[in-house]
Amino acid sequence: MNSTTQHEPPLAGIKVIDLTRLLPGPLATRHLAELGAEVLKIEGPADQGQDDGTRQMGLTAADRRADEPALTFRELNRGKQLLRLDLREPAGVAALLERVRHADVLIEGFRPGVMDKLGLGWEVLHAANLRLVVCAITGYGQHGPWAHRAGHDINYIAMAGVLEQIATQGGELAVPNFQIGDLMGGTQAAVSGVLAGLIGAQRSGRGCYVDISMSHEVLRHHVLAAITLKSTGRTPVPGRDLLSGGAPCYGVYRTGDGRHLAVGALELKFWRALCQAIGRPEWAAQHWSLGLAVGGPASLALRGELAAVFATQPLAHWVAVFETVDACVTPVLRLDETLEHPVFLNQ
Repeated sequence: MNSTTQHEPPLAGIKVIDLTRLLPGPLATRHLAELGAEVLKIEGPADQGQDDGTRQMGLTAADRRADEPALTFRELNRGKQLLRLDLREPAGVAALLERVRHADVLIEGFRPGVMDKLGLGWEVLHAANLRLVVCAITGYGQHGPWAHRAGHDINYIAMAGVLEQIATQGGELAVPNFQIGDLMGGTQAAVSGVLAGLIGAQRSGRGCYVDISMSHEVLRHHVLAAITLKSTGRTPVPGRDLLSGGAPCYGVYRTGDGRHLAVGALELKFWRALCQAIGRPEWAAQHWSLGLAVGGPASLALRGELAAVFATQPLAHWVAVFETVDACVTPVLRLDETLEHPVFLNQ
Protein backbone atom coordinates (compact mmCIF):
# COMPACT_ATOMS: atom_id res chain seq x y z
CA MET A 1 0.00 0.00 0.00
CA ASN A 2 1.42 3.37 -1.04
CA SER A 3 0.42 6.74 0.31
CA THR A 4 1.56 10.30 -0.24
CA THR A 5 0.60 11.33 3.28
CA GLN A 6 2.07 10.35 6.63
CA HIS A 7 -0.32 8.49 8.88
CA GLU A 8 -0.44 5.55 11.24
CA PRO A 9 -0.68 2.23 9.38
CA PRO A 10 -4.28 0.97 9.31
CA LEU A 11 -3.48 -2.25 11.20
CA ALA A 12 -1.28 -0.66 13.85
CA GLY A 13 -1.92 -2.43 17.15
CA ILE A 14 -3.29 -5.60 15.54
CA LYS A 15 -1.47 -8.75 16.71
CA VAL A 16 -1.24 -11.71 14.34
CA ILE A 17 -0.03 -15.23 15.10
CA ASP A 18 1.31 -16.97 11.99
CA LEU A 19 1.51 -20.77 12.00
CA THR A 20 1.78 -21.08 8.21
CA ARG A 21 4.53 -22.40 5.95
CA LEU A 22 5.73 -22.05 2.37
CA LEU A 23 4.02 -19.36 0.21
CA PRO A 24 0.30 -18.52 0.63
CA GLY A 25 0.11 -17.96 4.40
CA PRO A 26 3.53 -16.35 4.94
CA LEU A 27 2.90 -13.84 2.15
CA ALA A 28 -0.57 -13.09 3.56
CA THR A 29 0.89 -12.32 6.99
CA ARG A 30 3.68 -10.29 5.38
CA HIS A 31 1.00 -8.17 3.72
CA LEU A 32 -0.67 -7.72 7.13
CA ALA A 33 2.69 -6.69 8.58
CA GLU A 34 3.11 -4.18 5.75
CA LEU A 35 -0.27 -2.74 6.77
CA GLY A 36 1.05 -2.22 10.30
CA ALA A 37 0.15 -5.45 12.11
CA GLU A 38 2.54 -7.05 14.57
CA VAL A 39 3.13 -10.58 13.27
CA LEU A 40 4.59 -13.42 15.31
CA LYS A 41 5.67 -16.37 13.15
CA ILE A 42 5.88 -19.64 15.02
CA GLU A 43 7.80 -22.70 13.86
CA GLY A 44 8.46 -25.99 15.59
CA PRO A 45 11.84 -27.35 16.66
CA ALA A 46 14.33 -27.42 13.79
CA ASP A 47 15.80 -30.76 14.88
CA GLN A 48 12.38 -32.39 14.49
CA GLY A 49 11.81 -31.27 10.93
CA GLN A 50 9.22 -28.62 11.84
CA ASP A 51 10.91 -25.81 9.94
CA ASP A 52 9.22 -23.76 7.25
CA GLY A 53 10.39 -25.42 4.02
CA THR A 54 11.32 -22.09 2.47
CA ARG A 55 14.31 -21.93 4.83
CA GLN A 56 15.98 -24.37 2.43
CA MET A 57 14.43 -23.16 -0.84
CA GLY A 58 17.33 -21.81 -2.87
CA LEU A 59 19.73 -21.88 0.09
CA THR A 60 23.19 -20.78 -1.07
CA ALA A 61 26.69 -21.40 0.21
CA ALA A 62 26.80 -17.76 1.29
CA ASP A 63 23.60 -18.26 3.31
CA ARG A 64 25.16 -21.26 5.05
CA ARG A 65 28.34 -19.36 5.86
CA ALA A 66 26.26 -16.53 7.31
CA ASP A 67 24.08 -19.06 9.17
CA GLU A 68 21.00 -17.56 7.54
CA PRO A 69 17.92 -19.16 6.01
CA ALA A 70 17.37 -18.88 2.26
CA LEU A 71 16.41 -15.56 0.71
CA THR A 72 12.94 -16.99 -0.01
CA PHE A 73 12.30 -17.38 3.71
CA ARG A 74 13.79 -13.99 4.55
CA GLU A 75 11.66 -12.20 1.95
CA LEU A 76 8.39 -13.91 2.83
CA ASN A 77 8.87 -13.33 6.55
CA ARG A 78 10.41 -9.89 6.71
CA GLY A 79 8.96 -7.61 9.32
CA LYS A 80 7.86 -10.51 11.55
CA GLN A 81 8.99 -11.72 14.95
CA LEU A 82 10.15 -15.35 14.98
CA LEU A 83 9.53 -17.90 17.71
CA ARG A 84 9.88 -21.66 18.02
CA LEU A 85 7.30 -23.69 19.95
CA ASP A 86 6.76 -27.42 19.94
CA LEU A 87 3.00 -27.66 19.55
CA ARG A 88 3.17 -31.42 19.96
CA GLU A 89 4.01 -30.88 23.62
CA PRO A 90 1.66 -29.53 26.31
CA ALA A 91 4.11 -26.76 27.21
CA GLY A 92 4.13 -25.53 23.61
CA VAL A 93 0.34 -25.58 23.40
CA ALA A 94 0.08 -23.68 26.68
CA ALA A 95 2.60 -21.09 25.47
CA LEU A 96 0.64 -20.56 22.27
CA LEU A 97 -2.69 -20.23 24.07
CA GLU A 98 -1.19 -17.57 26.33
CA ARG A 99 -0.30 -15.56 23.23
CA VAL A 100 -3.71 -16.24 21.69
CA ARG A 101 -5.36 -14.48 24.65
CA HIS A 102 -3.68 -11.23 23.58
CA ALA A 103 -3.89 -11.67 19.81
CA ASP A 104 -6.39 -10.52 17.20
CA VAL A 105 -5.71 -13.03 14.42
CA LEU A 106 -4.33 -16.54 14.06
CA ILE A 107 -3.57 -17.95 10.61
CA GLU A 108 -2.72 -21.61 10.01
CA GLY A 109 -2.18 -23.78 6.96
CA PHE A 110 -2.33 -27.33 8.31
CA ARG A 111 -4.47 -30.05 6.80
CA PRO A 112 -8.01 -30.25 8.24
CA GLY A 113 -8.11 -31.78 11.70
CA VAL A 114 -4.48 -31.11 12.65
CA MET A 115 -5.29 -28.13 14.87
CA ASP A 116 -7.93 -30.20 16.69
CA LYS A 117 -5.41 -33.00 17.25
CA LEU A 118 -2.98 -30.48 18.72
CA GLY A 119 -5.67 -29.28 21.13
CA LEU A 120 -5.90 -25.97 19.29
CA GLY A 121 -9.19 -26.30 17.41
CA TRP A 122 -11.65 -23.46 16.88
CA GLU A 123 -13.59 -24.13 20.08
CA VAL A 124 -10.43 -23.99 22.20
CA LEU A 125 -9.09 -20.87 20.53
CA HIS A 126 -12.46 -19.12 20.65
CA ALA A 127 -12.83 -19.93 24.34
CA ALA A 128 -9.39 -18.47 25.00
CA ASN A 129 -10.20 -15.26 23.11
CA LEU A 130 -13.74 -14.46 21.97
CA ARG A 131 -12.50 -11.70 19.64
CA LEU A 132 -9.94 -13.88 17.82
CA VAL A 133 -10.21 -14.24 14.04
CA VAL A 134 -8.93 -17.66 12.97
CA CYS A 135 -8.05 -18.21 9.31
CA ALA A 136 -7.31 -21.68 7.93
CA ILE A 137 -5.78 -22.01 4.45
CA THR A 138 -6.09 -25.38 2.72
CA GLY A 139 -6.13 -26.72 -0.80
CA TYR A 140 -9.68 -28.05 -0.85
CA GLY A 141 -11.38 -26.73 2.28
CA GLN A 142 -12.12 -28.16 5.72
CA HIS A 143 -14.86 -30.48 4.50
CA GLY A 144 -15.67 -32.51 1.41
CA PRO A 145 -14.26 -35.56 -0.34
CA TRP A 146 -10.86 -33.99 -1.09
CA ALA A 147 -10.34 -32.16 2.21
CA HIS A 148 -7.36 -34.32 3.20
CA ARG A 149 -5.70 -34.55 -0.20
CA ALA A 150 -2.28 -33.05 -0.74
CA GLY A 151 -1.86 -30.51 -3.50
CA HIS A 152 0.05 -27.56 -4.85
CA ASP A 153 -0.75 -24.54 -6.98
CA ILE A 154 -0.80 -26.49 -10.24
CA ASN A 155 -3.38 -28.90 -8.80
CA TYR A 156 -5.68 -26.15 -7.52
CA ILE A 157 -5.81 -24.24 -10.81
CA ALA A 158 -6.21 -27.52 -12.69
CA MET A 159 -9.19 -28.55 -10.58
CA ALA A 160 -10.74 -25.06 -10.82
CA GLY A 161 -10.80 -25.18 -14.63
CA VAL A 162 -8.22 -22.41 -15.03
CA LEU A 163 -5.21 -24.38 -16.26
CA GLU A 164 -7.25 -25.80 -19.14
CA GLN A 165 -7.89 -22.24 -20.31
CA ILE A 166 -4.21 -21.23 -20.35
CA ALA A 167 -3.61 -22.75 -23.74
CA THR A 168 -2.71 -21.98 -27.32
CA GLN A 169 -5.13 -22.28 -30.21
CA GLY A 170 -3.57 -25.68 -30.80
CA GLY A 171 -4.55 -26.76 -27.30
CA GLU A 172 -1.07 -26.84 -25.76
CA LEU A 173 -1.23 -25.91 -22.07
CA ALA A 174 1.22 -23.48 -20.48
CA VAL A 175 2.17 -23.73 -16.81
CA PRO A 176 2.28 -20.14 -15.50
CA ASN A 177 5.27 -19.09 -13.41
CA PHE A 178 2.87 -17.12 -11.25
CA GLN A 179 1.13 -19.11 -8.55
CA ILE A 180 -2.52 -18.26 -9.21
CA GLY A 181 -3.92 -20.72 -6.68
CA ASP A 182 -1.41 -19.95 -3.94
CA LEU A 183 -1.42 -16.17 -4.33
CA MET A 184 -4.92 -15.25 -5.46
CA GLY A 185 -6.72 -18.27 -4.03
CA GLY A 186 -4.65 -18.38 -0.84
CA THR A 187 -2.79 -15.17 0.01
CA GLN A 188 -5.27 -12.56 -1.19
CA ALA A 189 -8.33 -14.52 -0.11
CA ALA A 190 -6.84 -14.93 3.36
CA VAL A 191 -6.02 -11.23 3.65
CA SER A 192 -9.52 -10.15 2.60
CA GLY A 193 -11.12 -12.75 4.86
CA VAL A 194 -9.04 -11.69 7.84
CA LEU A 195 -9.78 -8.00 7.27
CA ALA A 196 -13.51 -8.73 7.05
CA GLY A 197 -13.24 -10.81 10.23
CA LEU A 198 -11.48 -7.98 12.05
CA ILE A 199 -14.23 -5.54 11.10
CA GLY A 200 -16.84 -8.01 12.31
CA ALA A 201 -15.00 -8.52 15.60
CA GLN A 202 -14.72 -4.77 16.05
CA ARG A 203 -18.48 -4.37 15.63
CA SER A 204 -19.71 -7.43 17.50
CA GLY A 205 -16.93 -8.25 19.95
CA ARG A 206 -16.77 -11.79 18.56
CA GLY A 207 -14.25 -13.30 16.20
CA CYS A 208 -14.94 -15.80 13.44
CA TYR A 209 -13.50 -18.75 11.57
CA VAL A 210 -12.32 -17.98 8.02
CA ASP A 211 -12.16 -21.15 5.90
CA ILE A 212 -10.00 -20.54 2.81
CA SER A 213 -9.98 -23.28 0.17
CA MET A 214 -7.52 -22.29 -2.53
CA SER A 215 -9.19 -24.36 -5.24
CA HIS A 216 -12.64 -23.01 -4.39
CA GLU A 217 -11.37 -19.41 -4.30
CA VAL A 218 -9.83 -19.79 -7.76
CA LEU A 219 -13.13 -21.22 -9.03
CA ARG A 220 -15.08 -18.31 -7.49
CA HIS A 221 -12.94 -15.91 -9.51
CA HIS A 222 -13.13 -17.88 -12.77
CA VAL A 223 -16.07 -15.66 -13.67
CA LEU A 224 -15.76 -14.90 -17.39
CA ALA A 225 -15.37 -18.53 -18.45
CA ALA A 226 -18.25 -19.42 -16.14
CA ILE A 227 -20.43 -16.75 -17.76
CA THR A 228 -19.62 -18.19 -21.19
CA LEU A 229 -20.54 -21.66 -19.97
CA LYS A 230 -23.81 -20.40 -18.49
CA SER A 231 -24.81 -18.41 -21.55
CA THR A 232 -23.75 -20.82 -24.31
CA GLY A 233 -23.64 -24.21 -22.64
CA ARG A 234 -19.96 -24.68 -23.48
CA THR A 235 -16.67 -23.68 -21.93
CA PRO A 236 -14.58 -21.21 -23.94
CA VAL A 237 -12.39 -22.83 -26.56
CA PRO A 238 -8.79 -22.05 -25.49
CA GLY A 239 -7.21 -19.47 -27.76
CA ARG A 240 -10.51 -18.60 -29.43
CA ASP A 241 -12.39 -16.52 -26.85
CA LEU A 242 -12.45 -12.72 -26.71
CA LEU A 243 -9.69 -12.51 -24.09
CA SER A 244 -7.70 -15.60 -25.01
CA GLY A 245 -6.74 -14.98 -28.63
CA GLY A 246 -9.95 -15.06 -30.61
CA ALA A 247 -9.93 -11.32 -31.33
CA PRO A 248 -7.02 -9.48 -33.01
CA CYS A 249 -7.48 -6.51 -30.69
CA TYR A 250 -6.49 -8.49 -27.60
CA GLY A 251 -3.47 -10.74 -27.44
CA VAL A 252 0.29 -11.17 -27.51
CA TYR A 253 2.33 -10.60 -30.67
CA ARG A 254 5.94 -11.46 -31.48
CA THR A 255 8.15 -8.62 -32.65
CA GLY A 256 10.95 -8.74 -35.19
CA ASP A 257 13.63 -9.41 -32.56
CA GLY A 258 11.80 -12.27 -30.90
CA ARG A 259 10.31 -10.17 -28.09
CA HIS A 260 6.57 -9.61 -27.59
CA LEU A 261 3.93 -6.88 -27.38
CA ALA A 262 0.83 -7.10 -25.22
CA VAL A 263 -2.13 -5.64 -27.12
CA GLY A 264 -5.18 -4.79 -25.04
CA ALA A 265 -7.10 -2.63 -27.52
CA LEU A 266 -10.37 -4.17 -26.39
CA GLU A 267 -12.53 -1.08 -26.77
CA LEU A 268 -13.18 0.30 -30.24
CA LYS A 269 -11.48 3.65 -29.57
CA PHE A 270 -8.25 1.89 -28.63
CA TRP A 271 -8.41 -0.39 -31.66
CA ARG A 272 -8.89 2.59 -33.95
CA ALA A 273 -5.87 4.31 -32.38
CA LEU A 274 -3.78 1.16 -32.87
CA CYS A 275 -4.76 0.80 -36.51
CA GLN A 276 -3.91 4.43 -37.17
CA ALA A 277 -0.55 4.13 -35.40
CA ILE A 278 0.61 1.15 -37.47
CA GLY A 279 -0.57 2.62 -40.77
CA ARG A 280 -3.56 0.33 -41.25
CA PRO A 281 -6.57 2.67 -40.73
CA GLU A 282 -8.70 0.45 -42.97
CA TRP A 283 -8.67 -2.23 -40.26
CA ALA A 284 -10.47 0.04 -37.78
CA ALA A 285 -13.90 -1.18 -38.92
CA GLN A 286 -12.96 -4.80 -38.17
CA HIS A 287 -13.69 -5.07 -34.48
CA TRP A 288 -15.72 -7.43 -32.35
CA SER A 289 -18.04 -4.60 -31.24
CA LEU A 290 -18.86 -3.94 -34.90
CA GLY A 291 -19.73 -7.55 -35.65
CA LEU A 292 -16.39 -9.26 -36.30
CA ALA A 293 -17.05 -12.76 -34.99
CA VAL A 294 -14.72 -13.65 -32.13
CA GLY A 295 -12.75 -16.77 -32.97
CA GLY A 296 -14.14 -16.84 -36.49
CA PRO A 297 -12.13 -17.13 -39.73
CA ALA A 298 -12.10 -13.38 -40.35
CA SER A 299 -10.87 -12.61 -36.83
CA LEU A 300 -8.11 -15.19 -37.02
CA ALA A 301 -7.09 -14.00 -40.48
CA LEU A 302 -6.84 -10.39 -39.31
CA ARG A 303 -4.90 -11.53 -36.28
CA GLY A 304 -2.41 -13.14 -38.65
CA GLU A 305 -2.09 -9.93 -40.66
CA LEU A 306 -1.51 -7.89 -37.50
CA ALA A 307 1.10 -10.41 -36.37
CA ALA A 308 2.90 -9.98 -39.69
CA VAL A 309 3.04 -6.20 -39.19
CA PHE A 310 4.44 -6.43 -35.67
CA ALA A 311 7.02 -8.97 -36.84
CA THR A 312 8.58 -6.41 -39.20
CA GLN A 313 10.18 -4.32 -36.45
CA PRO A 314 11.93 -4.93 -33.11
CA LEU A 315 10.28 -4.32 -29.77
CA ALA A 316 12.00 -0.97 -29.22
CA HIS A 317 10.47 0.37 -32.43
CA TRP A 318 6.94 -0.50 -31.36
CA VAL A 319 7.49 0.82 -27.83
CA ALA A 320 8.47 4.15 -29.39
CA VAL A 321 5.47 4.11 -31.73
CA PHE A 322 3.00 3.57 -28.90
CA GLU A 323 4.70 5.80 -26.35
CA THR A 324 2.27 8.61 -27.12
CA VAL A 325 -0.61 6.54 -28.52
CA ASP A 326 -3.41 5.71 -26.10
CA ALA A 327 -4.13 2.21 -27.38
CA CYS A 328 -3.34 -0.16 -24.48
CA VAL A 329 -0.22 -1.55 -26.13
CA THR A 330 2.74 -2.35 -23.90
CA PRO A 331 5.95 -4.36 -24.08
CA VAL A 332 6.09 -7.78 -22.47
CA LEU A 333 8.85 -7.16 -19.94
CA ARG A 334 11.19 -9.51 -18.16
CA LEU A 335 11.14 -9.10 -14.38
CA ASP A 336 14.56 -7.42 -14.35
CA GLU A 337 13.25 -4.88 -16.88
CA THR A 338 10.09 -4.37 -14.85
CA LEU A 339 12.08 -3.45 -11.74
CA GLU A 340 13.97 -0.79 -13.73
CA HIS A 341 10.92 0.65 -15.47
CA PRO A 342 9.80 4.15 -14.42
CA VAL A 343 6.33 2.81 -13.56
CA PHE A 344 7.77 0.70 -10.75
CA LEU A 345 10.87 2.59 -9.63
CA ASN A 346 10.71 3.86 -6.04
CA GLN A 347 7.34 2.21 -5.41
